[in-house]
Amino acid sequence: MSDLATPAPQRDPAWLGRLGWMALALVLLWPLGVATEFKPWMLFEAESLRMSRRFVGSFFPPAIEPSFLALVARETWRTVAIATAGITLALGLAIPLTLLSTRALSISALSGRMAPVPALVRQALRWLLIVLRSVPELVWALVFVRVVGLGATAGVLAIALTYGGMLGKVYGEILESGEAHVTQTLLRNGSGRLQAFCYGLLPQNAAELTSYTVYRWECAIRSSVVLGFVGAGGLGQQMDNSMKMFNGGEVATMLLVFVALVALADHTSAWLRRALG
Repeated sequence: MSDLATPAPQRDPAWLGRLGWMALALVLLWPLGVATEFKPWMLFEAESLRMSRRFVGSFFPPAIEPSFLALVARETWRTVAIATAGITLALGLAIPLTLLSTRALSISALSGRMAPVPALVRQALRWLLIVLRSVPELVWALVFVRVVGLGATAGVLAIALTYGGMLGKVYGEILESGEAHVTQTLLRNGSGRLQAFCYGLLPQNAAELTSYTVYRWECAIRSSVVLGFVGAGGLGQQMDNSMKMFNGGEVATMLLVFVALVALADHTSAWLRRALG
């Protein structure tokens, strides 16, 4: 007796559940749209379209004067320097905080329950990371512009504090989500916290840690451009000057350079992942 094939269903058996979830999402999103006065249809009104065409049209042709390109090259290098210096300082802040706040590297937690004093210190460090990343880098930049004046120093310090908190949080989550058996074995046999990290946790998480670090460097480049609008130097400050002068061609050139920087960071991240894989 031959088995009869079960006929395929004529409709998605989960369509009713998906429809219910979509309806619930609309119910929840509708008051949010009303509260924010979100009106996307205004983009297609005649006046909005006219202003959009005028704004985009001012970008063409991009400015390619040799003197301006030399200025863009200098400010681009300064932008990369701000982002790189900021990330370097952020790493100097995030790595020690991560090593001290990661449960997988806690010697007192080997018996199961962490001792009260290490647990309190760990929680305090985690709160410090929350405070650092809770304040946007733009706010830090405004503070440091008042303290150290206009220029790249304010941008570097702003990126260092905010990204130090971000890196510390994510590094801790990556390390604690990995396999901790080798690390615990090293700690039980008298290894120090740094040795257990270098020979236990780091080898299995190096690719993910590197990928996230390069991604944050890419984000720092974007942030350094934004920080330039509040006087923190770099390509953003020059872009702000060009926008105030209604010079769309110069803005277009700097936007193209900015896209190239992000693409370079993306290719660097992919190359590092392949090298560590």
